Amino acid sequence: MGVNEFVHSKPRAGNFLSDLDKEAVARSRTIGTSQVLLCFTCDPYQALDAKLGTTRQVIQILHRHGFSVCTLTKGGKRALRDLDLFTAQDAFATSLTLLDPATSRRWEPDAALPDERIATLQAFHAASIPTWVSLEPVLDPAAALEIIRRTHGFVDLYKIGKLNHHSHAQTIDWRKWANESTALLDSLGKRYYVKDDLRVFLTRQPVNAVSRAALETLITPPETAEQLSMF
Repeated sequence: MGVNEFVHSKPRAGNFLSDLDKEAVARSRTIGTSQVLLCFTCDPYQALDAKLGTTRQVIQILHRHGFSVCTLTKGGKRALRDLDLFTAQDAFATSLTLLDPATSRRWEPDAALPDERIATLQAFHAASIPTWVSLEPVLDPAAALEIIRRTHGFVDLYKIGKLNHHSHAQTIDWRKWANESTALLDSLGKRYYVKDDLRVFLTRQPVNAVSRAALETLITPPETAEQLSMF
């Protein structure tokens, strides 16, 4: 898939919502209900969804069958349309990489600008919805540290990583980033998960880092802690 195809997406072929409804029924009967992540390889609040409203329908279907949801998005205020559907069993997350608007536009075309994403996090937090931030890909460690400073008052958990598969990664001191970011989060008393590709650069002992197994129980009740991928 090329960049243009990724940015300018099209509706999924077939009767997707009907298929999801059937799969939700089947999964709830065989393994019970869990939290469903929407989603890791695309964006539930991309521009197309503002027209189609598919994500709202997906959340309604999953809730109807007892599943909670976690949305991970760069869509900013587009997610506010569905705030009324979220409960304390759900979670809202956003990816944050930069703070400068011009640099963000260059690296993240069609994504909401960082200030808008941050404001959306605040809105979900104010509504008592658990929040977390995916702090990757890291393009500017100084900006990423400033993101932590600006958002720690309304973010429950951080997932921190690095930049992979790009020549820019060779310009960043990953050992310094790993140690400075975890030290800052520890000083603020924030919980965080260090991705495997960054963990190898740590030379300090993290205080508030959590394991992969414990990760989801921090922002959802234990009985709904397992995350499922349905599509």
